[in-house]
Amino acid sequence: MTRLARPLAFALTMAAMAAGSAALADDTLKLTVGQRGLWDTSISDVGQRAGIFKKHGRALEILYTQGSGETQQAVFSGSVDIGVSVGVMGGLAGYAKGAPLRIIGNEITGAGDLYWYVKSDSPIKTIKDFDGKTIAFSTVGSSTHGVVTAFVEQYGLKAAKPTQTGGPAPTLTAVMSGQVDVGWAAPPFGLDQLDRNEIRQIATGNDTIFKGQTVRLVIANLQALQTRKDAIVRYMRGYRETVDWMYSDPAALKTYAEFAGITEAKAKRIRDDYFPKSVLVPDKIVGIDLIMPEAVKLKFIPAPLTMEQLAELIQIPPRN
Repeated sequence: MTRLARPLAFALTMAAMAAGSAALADDTLKLTVGQRGLWDTSISDVGQRAGIFKKHGRALEILYTQGSGETQQAVFSGSVDIGVSVGVMGGLAGYAKGAPLRIIGNEITGAGDLYWYVKSDSPIKTIKDFDGKTIAFSTVGSSTHGVVTAFVEQYGLKAAKPTQTGGPAPTLTAVMSGQVDVGWAAPPFGLDQLDRNEIRQIATGNDTIFKGQTVRLVIANLQALQTRKDAIVRYMRGYRETVDWMYSDPAALKTYAEFAGITEAKAKRIRDDYFPKSVLVPDKIVGIDLIMPEAVKLKFIPAPLTMEQLAELIQIPPRN
């Protein structure tokens, strides 16, 4: 190779490496996901481990948060492309305040997976007994925040004290140490303690207006959706395929169990007892006509969104 050829070859190699890095970056989507380890929030991670998103030309960079308050802020700021498991009330509130987000999927319908519990020796027996007590939720704007707000409103808990505690693990510590009266969790968190009668379940999110309605969302940053629409459409294709796989192939239980650090038997119990497939279908926001007045009543938004605003906000890629 001549002296002149060497610099040219080097330049071509560097250009090829730069092009490869650019292509890789273009293939990668950044996600924030609330609460690592839950069945529903594992869809992106489990699908990536199974090679499903790769088949759709997507690589996922996933950051887990303590709740949708943190998840949606990363989307609003543009530091990530997609947020998974964002509370519907928080999503509506963000849009009403001008945050750059769009809804691209239903994450879960209903709130039967979220439960509130007390120590086994607690005098609290019913939701009415929450009055005057500290009641845990994860972060402001999350689905747990919405449910606790609904407990207060629907059951007339005028002296209740909603308390932000983060994820299920620190919440359990707060309850067992007496810092919080009523904790929250979602499986697999707390199942062992329930089985050992160390804690007692008092209520679920389905004891509120959230039963049968979309509770958590998949959202996208507006600029990401405008500039990388094909990437986000491909992500949603992979997301749908992963949901189908998780209910049709026993290998999915093994993948989830390894991801969550639990047994396959417990993984099956979680899926079958708490997460029927129908609640995870991302294609439709359910009960928006009922959600809107409740969001106003609970002071998440100042007024109902118009049909035009909803059409702008909800942009779920079609199934094909």
